[in-house]
Amino acid sequence: MSVFVLVHGSWHDGGHWGSVVRRLEELGHTAHAPTVAGHGKDVPKDVSHDDCVSSIVDYVVQHDLTEVVLVGHSFGGTVVARVAEEIPDRLRRLVFWNAFVPRPGKSQYEDLPPHYREMFSTLAAESADGTVMLPFPIWRDAFIQDADLDLARRTYATLSSEPLRPLTDELELSRFAALEIPRSYLNGTEDTALPPGEWGWHPRMSGRLGLHRLVQMPGSHEVLFTNPRGLAEKLLESARD
Repeated sequence: MSVFVLVHGSWHDGGHWGSVVRRLEELGHTAHAPTVAGHGKDVPKDVSHDDCVSSIVDYVVQHDLTEVVLVGHSFGGTVVARVAEEIPDRLRRLVFWNAFVPRPGKSQYEDLPPHYREMFSTLAAESADGTVMLPFPIWRDAFIQDADLDLARRTYATLSSEPLRPLTDELELSRFAALEIPRSYLNGTEDTALPPGEWGWHPRMSGRLGLHRLVQMPGSHEVLFTNPRGLAEKLLESARD
């Protein structure tokens, strides 16, 4: 049996992992899906990246979880990398699912294509609380293009605005490279949330992990909605010893 802690990405919250959690539990495993600080509807958005990291560290420690398979999706990859620096003895493996693998001294913002950086900065400046809401056309055609229109609309309605600061905070990340925790990269072969090519997920992000297990599956950036059972099974493949 494995113990999973699933860390969501931008605009998401822990509840979005629900179908994946249920499938993992059906297969005999334990899965936790906490919500990162500053994420979700009707919560304070004035958070730093350190606040995001602390919220996951605190969850793991308070629940006394050990031998954890820590999974990060998208923005969650930057959180997972920093959590690993703080509580390495509680972790068995790191899994980056189409996730950002941060670089020391850099922010996630620097890994975004210029058109995303420009758009997010504009949207945050126009908002009342320094947050960014992903426009629906981008969600529909770049994030969840393997869903029908009804599912795309229903899932979009559950998203919440993303605080900009955690994306722009520079991460020291001085200890991550030396950690001996095994690592996997799970790549969705049709994931176009980052444009394929120069800015794509794989091998740009996966290549930063050094020695790692590469697992691939068909589907978009949002297979937790469009194929949660398949995602759960690929997470198991990513997590096995």
